[in-house]
Amino acid sequence: MKTTIDLPPQILQRAKILATRKRSTLKDLVIAGLDHMLSLETEHTGSEAALIRLRKGFHLGNQPLSREKAHARR
Repeated sequence: MKTTIDLPPQILQRAKILATRKRSTLKDLVIAGLDHMLSLETEHTGSEAALIRLRKGFHLGNQPLSREKAHARR
């Protein structure tokens, strides 16, 4: 099935370079990435999925938090 996706230019450029290095196509790279993400979603449920998310970490805005701020009382 054909579909259209809108990718940021930087991501598209990096994906094209990676596909070239792997001697593959952009289509195959997208399929492999989606297949990988879908397999992770279906393989891990409940507490396993939560642990994976914790190990991966969370994006919190790129602002480092000092010890003083973390333990400040209001």
